[in-house]
Amino acid sequence: MKVRRSVRPLRWVAVREVRADVPLLVCLAVLVALLTAVAAAGPGLLDRLAGRALASRLEQEQQVEPGILFSARFEPADSADADAWASDLAEDLLPVTEVIANAAPDALNGGLVHDSTRVELPFLRTVVGAGEAGLGLVYASDAPGRGAYVEGRPPARSGKRVEIAVSTRTRDALKLRLGQKLPLSPGALENVQATAVVVGFFTTDGAGTKSGDAEGAGTKGADATSGGAKAASAEGGDRLWHEVPLLAGPSRFPPRSAAGLDWEARALVAPGTVTALQAQAGAVLTVTWGMRLDLDEGTAAGFAGDQGQGELQRLLVRYPDDARSVFCGDIADFGGMFCEIGPHPASTLQHSTHLPDALTDFGRQWRQGRVVISFALASLLVVGLLAAAVTALLAVRRSLDAHRLQRARGASATGLALARAVHTAPAVLLGLVAGIAAARSLPGPSPAYGQALLVAGLVWLLLPALTWHALRDRSARTGGRPVPFAAGRRLTAEAVVLLLAAAGVVALRTRGTAAEAGPDPLLAAVPALLGLATVAVLVRCYPLPVRILARMSARRRGVVALIALSRAAKEAPARALALLVLVVTLAGAVFGGFVAGTLAEGRREAAGWQVGADASYLGAQRSPAVAERLAQVRGIRETVSVRQLRVDPTSAASGSRYGIASLVGIDGARLRAAAPHSPAARALDAAGLTGPRSGTGIRVLATGARAGDRLTVTLHGRKMDLRVAGPLPDDVLQDPALGPVRGTTPSRERLLLADNRDLTAIGASDYEGSSLLLYGPHLDVQTLRSLVPRAGHDTAVGELRIRSEEEADAAADGMISVLRAAHTTCTALAVLLALLALVLELLLSAEARGRTTAYLRTLGLGGRATTGLHLLQLLPMVVAAVAGGTALGLTLPALLGPALDLREFTGGPAAPTPHPDLLLTAALGAGLGMLVVVAVGVETWIGRRRGLGAVLRLGRNGD
Repeated sequence: MKVRRSVRPLRWVAVREVRADVPLLVCLAVLVALLTAVAAAGPGLLDRLAGRALASRLEQEQQVEPGILFSARFEPADSADADAWASDLAEDLLPVTEVIANAAPDALNGGLVHDSTRVELPFLRTVVGAGEAGLGLVYASDAPGRGAYVEGRPPARSGKRVEIAVSTRTRDALKLRLGQKLPLSPGALENVQATAVVVGFFTTDGAGTKSGDAEGAGTKGADATSGGAKAASAEGGDRLWHEVPLLAGPSRFPPRSAAGLDWEARALVAPGTVTALQAQAGAVLTVTWGMRLDLDEGTAAGFAGDQGQGELQRLLVRYPDDARSVFCGDIADFGGMFCEIGPHPASTLQHSTHLPDALTDFGRQWRQGRVVISFALASLLVVGLLAAAVTALLAVRRSLDAHRLQRARGASATGLALARAVHTAPAVLLGLVAGIAAARSLPGPSPAYGQALLVAGLVWLLLPALTWHALRDRSARTGGRPVPFAAGRRLTAEAVVLLLAAAGVVALRTRGTAAEAGPDPLLAAVPALLGLATVAVLVRCYPLPVRILARMSARRRGVVALIALSRAAKEAPARALALLVLVVTLAGAVFGGFVAGTLAEGRREAAGWQVGADASYLGAQRSPAVAERLAQVRGIRETVSVRQLRVDPTSAASGSRYGIASLVGIDGARLRAAAPHSPAARALDAAGLTGPRSGTGIRVLATGARAGDRLTVTLHGRKMDLRVAGPLPDDVLQDPALGPVRGTTPSRERLLLADNRDLTAIGASDYEGSSLLLYGPHLDVQTLRSLVPRAGHDTAVGELRIRSEEEADAAADGMISVLRAAHTTCTALAVLLALLALVLELLLSAEARGRTTAYLRTLGLGGRATTGLHLLQLLPMVVAAVAGGTALGLTLPALLGPALDLREFTGGPAAPTPHPDLLLTAALGAGLGMLVVVAVGVETWIGRRRGLGAVLRLGRNGD
């Protein structure tokens, strides 16, 4: 009787095989989707990040004043004084505003907007309740509207009297009241006799809506002065107070000042008041138009590359000429009034801008920023490909017995590999489509389809290639026996890896990074090569101390440590792939934290170098009256004068040249009292230069000279002797107290340091630079800024730098934020992929560890000992990965060399001091350790639930 076979068991076998492959297919699809999305969106991501950084940089550069300033001088209208009130200056300025706004290049996509139109009158003398005051009158199109007034109203545009509005701080300081009449007499503006009426008090804490006298603009200007909508916001009001700080609050003169005034203040007036007082004084006034470059991220991305920056530079250079030509034709400015502003004879347009210099600085910094972001993207792709390789290895290991059986029945290795390729093709295709769809959903340029296909192809071919390698004829012949010449082949492979890594680093240091958009192939290869080189060294080195520990543990009771450490040393080469994943991930994360920490600390150090103290006033010799008023501001504890002179000394003995040098004079004793840790103050004090002067000549500390040397300098035909009291210590060159004067002049090979008391023979006008250092724990910043606004188009009064402002600007730099965000995102994704790869690697080796544990359990090994065995067996690999990844991440900036110059971001006298992120490094190491502990715990729990028969099978190789 013929027995009929049942088909049901065969169906269940097929279903079981499909279910076994589902995790593999899902894992492959997810990996392909993630990696293709990163590869396809990489170039566009760099462009978007560059656009965001450029937009942020432009916004930061225009905090002090609009990026482009136009100005024109105009005379009184050709009419009698009685008709002066009939002229509406705002209406007269409107056509010029339209011309300037409409001349904006179309390529800027409406990003060049009109910000403000202002006219400032020289101050007039008046008497208030707090004494005599110098009152400057300002017409500003971006003045706050009625909503900002706490009492009264804005000055009326129609009317025939002088109406003024002041801030509440000015009201309280000058003791003003609503409706009060102030007599105006000539001051800097001559021939004026008028009475001003106080009609309103506004607050500077938050601006209200913009007043209705703001000019509109034409077609493009409509968009531009929809920038009126922006200026109408509180941000626009804040800009007015920052650019004209005396509008926010008055400034007090020191007692018995040469000006004969007690206060200085500014007040808002209507445009009719400007023309009426101008007609009365017969004065020539200046009107200023501010144009703000406000690019959105998409438009900015088009100008962020090297070619885009060049195009933006050309547009900014050509734009003022176009506006000037449309306004008054191609008339050269020889000081004449050949143009017209309404009925007013006017000069042609003048312009000033600092945006081209800002773009140049941004371009240099972004080239370095691209290195950091590209390295993070490359590390992410490398970790993702390694995770795919571990996944493929696990799949090969799971199906190896079945494939070997098929090989024994006549199947070819190539055929089985092709079958695996066909089997995984749908999952790879699904991941490719999902990754490209994710890249297309992002705004910006179209994805890089070629790079996505390349990455997907690599992931897809990994499994067939590894399958073929495991089933090829040579592998079938050798079986589990050692391969001949394996040690030599390993040495050759390691030597090739080390040579390729060295060649990649040398090429990157020599060539730099590619300037075009998209990932740099060389930069993408360097992380993998350096990771491979580090792993090659680790695999050779870390088994040695592990074997020593194993021998030491053999002398003690118990076999857990001996077996675990012995297997860890023996299986070190098999852990190379897991080591590579962890090393590359940790190196990328540590490198990112290192760069971020160094930039943050470097920017703070650079701010200290630029300021020199809590605040510093550059140009103190040109404006001694302003310096005197600054020194008396509340909160100033000590002031130190620093001066610099360019000299070309010669040796008094031989006549040989010493070299171009900077002769810097400091109030040594005062600096020692204000900043005891100052290297310059300590050096002067140690050399005795702060004590009483003895003998003739100027006592100096000099670089490259010895005590007792005598130098001679010639100044205006006079020879002066310099007596070298000793060599200049190296740390003085980085003293922040010297930063304000040294940072404004070209770097020189020599430096001479002296006390100011020895420099009395040198006139104040001979110094090329001077600064007044202001020390105080609690400076009154608002009062300081009322005396000297932040450096803008008019720096005749000098430049005031305040450390808290410089540090706030450094902290708010959009480029640093972009670098942090990009690297944090890439690091987070890389860590997730590394965790996946590590889990898969643990699954790969779980069977061997399970068999070892099963043997020991049959000999009476307990549960705690089993857990300790697993933990000790994996611990050396984890320690090696943490040490290698951390060391590689910390040395990467030095390895990259000129390809990554962090000084471009920070400035300062030297490269920033390295500041690794120790907290991030410790967190990553601890997280990796916790992962291993959790994995060991789970594996121990599974092993307890599994019977010994599921692990120990008689007749199996190695059992």
